[in-house]
Amino acid sequence: MERLAHTYPDHIQTLRQRADALLAEHELEGMIIHAGEPHRIFLDDMDYPFKVNPHFKHWVPVVDNPHCYLVVKAGEKPTLLFYRPVDFWHKVPPLPTEYWVEQVNLVAFAKLDEVAGLLPAERSRFAYIGEHSQRAAELGLNLINPQALMDALHFRRSIKTDYEIACMDEANRIAVLGHIAARDAFLAGGSEFAIQQAYLTATEHGENDVPYGNIVALNEHSAILHYTKLERQAPEESRSFLIDAGAAVNGYAADITRTYAKDPDSRFGRLVAAMDEAQLEIIDAIRPGLRYTELHEMMHRKVAELMVRFELANATAEQVFESGLTRAFFPHGLGHPIGLQVHDVAGFMQDEQGTHLAAPEAYPALRCTRVLEPGMVVTIEPGLYIIDTLIEALPAEARALLNTAVIDELRPFGGIRIEDDVVVTENGILNLTRKHGLA
Repeated sequence: MERLAHTYPDHIQTLRQRADALLAEHELEGMIIHAGEPHRIFLDDMDYPFKVNPHFKHWVPVVDNPHCYLVVKAGEKPTLLFYRPVDFWHKVPPLPTEYWVEQVNLVAFAKLDEVAGLLPAERSRFAYIGEHSQRAAELGLNLINPQALMDALHFRRSIKTDYEIACMDEANRIAVLGHIAARDAFLAGGSEFAIQQAYLTATEHGENDVPYGNIVALNEHSAILHYTKLERQAPEESRSFLIDAGAAVNGYAADITRTYAKDPDSRFGRLVAAMDEAQLEIIDAIRPGLRYTELHEMMHRKVAELMVRFELANATAEQVFESGLTRAFFPHGLGHPIGLQVHDVAGFMQDEQGTHLAAPEAYPALRCTRVLEPGMVVTIEPGLYIIDTLIEALPAEARALLNTAVIDELRPFGGIRIEDDVVVTENGILNLTRKHGLA
């Protein structure tokens, strides 16, 4: 908490400087950033779990209180309209007193019909940033998420402040506690559901607190990339375990994946260890000025080498790569930007005008084509899986290179993915995940 308190003033100053420049450039008087409103479940009297507007939590660490507004004007301290209703059905949020409050003008209000009177009287040159266009119209805000402004906000958000990196560092520390607990639960023979509960207990997160639905997969299930249907019964034999799970601090995410073999000396266990080494080699190659797609292709070449080394293919590594085999065994992207969102914005944006560079045709699932810059935070998450539908879809000449006996041997283990959260620095990287002791 001390580190967050120390870095937050500079963070808010950076956001104010960015906002002042953008408001002048786009001839706006200000921005009104809406935290958001609850979404009612269809034909029900309850709401879905509330997810705050990422632009709102970029400024203030208020992630669980809908109906709040932040008023940003050039050259002025931002004003936070903080909703505190009179309510005996639900717990009313306390008035904030934490380290960040002195950086905003805090105005509490109790009734939603007070909002219009608390906003600036003349609002024609204010941009509304949020998802509730009808509410914006009711408040006389007609400049709703202007595309040019949004592009610039998203592009600049890619470079994280020290406060943002501190939040993600803390989120990684917490997530590592969960990963260690989950690993131990796997080794003790736990079911997927029991492993998930061990993770949530260790991180002190509820299922709605984690930044995404945890992937907790035993055996063949780890070949399902987004497996979230947890079995309550442990399998007769737990051969392998893949966990992709994170944590959140002040709305900033950690996203970590590890794979374990019950028998580290098996072919699968040795392949997990080799993938771990390859992932670290890719991380060591990160430097400013390198395009993310270059890293992705480097990893595919390493996957080709692993497929030859562990006898999944009867060919040279170059033949495996050129034939497209690796795309069937490593079908997703190497990683993605991370921050206020797990898959953070601007992964394809090449400038703040929104110039889009799509993923290469050969790698359509890649989520980032940016040139890396200091201050960016990305995940590095290579994988290797036995996915029969993808293998069957390969051209016959590519399938002919495969060693079906080894494929059959590895199929009951599912697949491998290893993921760290990495800060790009002037001289290389800072690995937020490994620094907290998760091998």
